[in-house]
Amino acid sequence: MILYNDVFIQGKRIKNMDFTGTWHIYDMELWDEDYFNMEVQAYITIKPDKMGNFQFGLVYGFIDGKIVDYVDGKRFEFTWEGNEECDHVFGSGWIKIKEKDLLEGEFRFHLGDSSTFLARKAKQ
Repeated sequence: MILYNDVFIQGKRIKNMDFTGTWHIYDMELWDEDYFNMEVQAYITIKPDKMGNFQFGLVYGFIDGKIVDYVDGKRFEFTWEGNEECDHVFGSGWIKIKEKDLLEGEFRFHLGDSSTFLARKAKQ
């Protein structure tokens, strides 16, 4: 599992925050819900081996990432490769735990758009 232990978020101690699992994207800076949930409920999935996948709107891709320490906490940073309406696309991004079962992140397209997003942990 991709874990980090005993972190403080907004002054509260949270144990074993975990990036792994499926997270449903519910807000994106650049696109509205009609677009990002067009084909499926928009999501990002991180697996224990730090690989994963995502889809929002007509964009889907595969993730390769790592955990990076910053002064304000840990982030899962990744590169990705995939398709947008049959065109090959790739880029980078990051996610960080905002609070229990809630994360924020950003998708960046190489030489293109970038958008921040918010996501909630999917119920198992």
